[in-house]
Amino acid sequence: MGTLAREAIHRLPKTDLHVHLDGSVRPTTLIELADEQGVTLPHPDLASLADYMHVQNARDLLDYLTRFDVTLSVMQSADALERIAFELGEDAAAENVRYLEARFSPALHLQGDLSMEAAVAAAVQGLQRAETEFDIRTGVIICGIRNMSPHTSLRLADLAVQFKDHGVVAFDLAGAEYNNPAKLHRESFYRARNANIATTIHAGEAYGPASIHQALHYCNANRIGHGTRLFEDRELMQYLNDFRVPLEICLTSNVQTRAVKSFADHPLRLYYDEGLVVTLNTDNRLMSDTTVTEEYWRAHRHLSFDWDELCQIVIYGFESAFLPYQQKRVLVEEVRAQLDAQAPTGSAASSSTKRWARST
Repeated sequence: MGTLAREAIHRLPKTDLHVHLDGSVRPTTLIELADEQGVTLPHPDLASLADYMHVQNARDLLDYLTRFDVTLSVMQSADALERIAFELGEDAAAENVRYLEARFSPALHLQGDLSMEAAVAAAVQGLQRAETEFDIRTGVIICGIRNMSPHTSLRLADLAVQFKDHGVVAFDLAGAEYNNPAKLHRESFYRARNANIATTIHAGEAYGPASIHQALHYCNANRIGHGTRLFEDRELMQYLNDFRVPLEICLTSNVQTRAVKSFADHPLRLYYDEGLVVTLNTDNRLMSDTTVTEEYWRAHRHLSFDWDELCQIVIYGFESAFLPYQQKRVLVEEVRAQLDAQAPTGSAASSSTKRWARST
């Protein structure tokens, strides 16, 4: 099959399992909230601000992360968090994202009068309001921060336990990866897993496969955020493949942070061909100036993923969601039917006989 129509990719039912709330603020909202709160932004006009927030020449992950100081400056109230969460759900639904897991760290929203509990409640409320207005399901992932103390991670893990079944679906570890090993935070992951909460960890982006090893074998992560450098350890890659540990791939941000040289150099193609469970995600809609549709489009244009392969990644995304199995099974079957109905002429699915492979 030749080049796909971008509109066909837009129509695909999709997931976004790795997206940061503080990295996905609309530029217009950023300006409006700054005006309301008396916050000074790096650029006052919309075009200049949007250009500044779109990270194009980061030296590394740490440089990329500096833009978050700007968004966090206006995210210190419940109203702001609720609005930004709602708008993220609205933006995702507009491109046919049917399931969204938005992650953030409540510890980064305490400069005003908010408690961490109030911050979580506001984000959950915003996403649930989006669910009532749009065709989307959502969940919140609470993030510990690598470069904060393990004690803070424990508090955040306890918060995830507190909000289990009340909008929070998982616990994560984010932040500066280099020189901040996941194993220092293993007690917080024990706390979460002991309460039967799913876990995911940013690993293998700004550090090598040893970081992924720690995420798996010290912290028992259910999914791996990024996993970009997994290919450097073929034995570990086989382990993830054997045990069907999903990778939350974020093509655009990996290029921006110089985790890979270019889209064409990204190991997504290798991982997929080897049979790993891979999902495509935005990471940060604002800083990466991207959408889920754009991530699929780039996989198609730069890594030669065809329609059937993109549909397989769609299925992997829904199967990897932190949803109860019974609900997920129903959702996956609905999506399979939609993929069959949308298949372009000439694809393996166009005869309605294609049954997309399961991740297990």
